[in-house]
Amino acid sequence: MKTVARLSARYFSGVVMLVSVAAGLFWLAGRWNWVQGWAFLIFFALFVNTLAIWLAKTNPDLYAERRRPAENVEPWDKWVVRCHSLFLLAMIGVAALDSGRFGWSDVPLVGQLVGWVGLFLAGAIIWHVMAINNFLSSWARIQEDRDQVVVTQGAYRWIRHPMYLAVIGSAVCVPLALASYWALIPGLLVTVVIIYRTAREDRMLINKLPGYAKYKETTRYRLIPGIW
Repeated sequence: MKTVARLSARYFSGVVMLVSVAAGLFWLAGRWNWVQGWAFLIFFALFVNTLAIWLAKTNPDLYAERRRPAENVEPWDKWVVRCHSLFLLAMIGVAALDSGRFGWSDVPLVGQLVGWVGLFLAGAIIWHVMAINNFLSSWARIQEDRDQVVVTQGAYRWIRHPMYLAVIGSAVCVPLALASYWALIPGLLVTVVIIYRTAREDRMLINKLPGYAKYKETTRYRLIPGIW
């Protein structure tokens, strides 16, 4: 019963958050018939909830790790997460003002479709990474309490941070899907924050996670296979 109660409480809080985001989004857009906004909101809600339900059933340990306030988080990462969240909200807000209310941008349908294709690809990468990496915490920390080891299978054979590649891709594709070129500016700031995070996290893992330095020698690329 306690487990059911906790899940119900989390589901209720998630619904409240989604409704709050939707209200803010369409308030900024100034209208309820903003098609791109509805499409994104529906996609986001379905993806996040389906992924959460799947993860809770298949890997409850990782599900709990990603939801709880973690201990021994790197101090710098707390600021990174705050900046990331702020720039994400700014990206969505600018898109609502641009595409929904003022129409500053003129993103053609093909550009919007490119954004949606990119979002589906980013979602597939996120799903894949969560399926193979049991230590995919929401925070930069060494998970000694969970006996963390280096993950080398799947996408990790080609790049060291596939999850962050998906996040960067989303920061570019969400503005396009929402038909807003101006939202690419805060999207670029999201990208800068994530690139900084990968550099700091790499340094942390090399110094503190046994086997990661050797893994870095064999998997040379951080974010883009064959390039960087």
